[in-house]
Amino acid sequence: MATDLLLIHPSHITFRFELKKQSCCVVRLTNHDSHYVAFKVKTTSPKKYCVRPTVGIVQPHGTADFTVTMQAQRTAPPDFNCKDKFLVQSAVVPAGTTEDDISSDLFVKDSGRLVEEKKLRVVLVTPSSSPENGDLSQDPPIQMPSPLTVEKSLEVTQGLEEDGTDRGTVPRLVEKEGDMKQVNDIEKLSFHKDFKELQSRLSIMDAKLREAEGTIVKLNEEKCRNTREKNLLKQELEMMKKKIKIKRAQEGFPFLFVCVVSLVSMAVGYYIHP
Repeated sequence: MATDLLLIHPSHITFRFELKKQSCCVVRLTNHDSHYVAFKVKTTSPKKYCVRPTVGIVQPHGTADFTVTMQAQRTAPPDFNCKDKFLVQSAVVPAGTTEDDISSDLFVKDSGRLVEEKKLRVVLVTPSSSPENGDLSQDPPIQMPSPLTVEKSLEVTQGLEEDGTDRGTVPRLVEKEGDMKQVNDIEKLSFHKDFKELQSRLSIMDAKLREAEGTIVKLNEEKCRNTREKNLLKQELEMMKKKIKIKRAQEGFPFLFVCVVSLVSMAVGYYIHP
């Protein structure tokens, strides 16, 4: 599937579907021209798939890979017909452009920049599927040969070489093993990157968790301190109330009341004994 900017392989996003298991597909972007090309990958189901990386720069006459991981699914779609799609956007950028410079505005077609878009559909296959079992409408997935199969192939090849009837089997087998090794190396590199990214996220989450725990401890200490201060204030208030009651009891009658009673007594005595 060739475009003016990038060659994309494979032509579909293919997953070996197994219930409750993740599946990965590596897509390679090839730039055959002499300019730098930026790319961005989008999907119709971002919660279902994980794309790493989602943006990047393909150097002149260079390649770049991105890995699409389908999360573990609990149910299979009817007839294994998946309607999910991916969109690969590409645009020519000047030399020196970094991934941090890539934004959505870079892929706007009305900006006067050469921009291309290519849709990739998702194809699901079972682990036992093969081109002989049905038309999968895509390139056949690479399968790792078992050690017994490789050993038998080598024995047959050695026998043919001794008879002098065929000498082309070994090179084809070695070439196939080399392709499989290259694909495995790409998948291991992608998994290593994803593993490091997960470790980084876990470290950040652990740091935030420790910070939250420290904040909770400080809040609990402040709460205890406020409770103690509140209890002390209550005790002081009770003591002040008791002191006021005792003081009033010791003072007896107020001085004004005594004066009034004295004046009334003098007035009554004056009227009785003029």
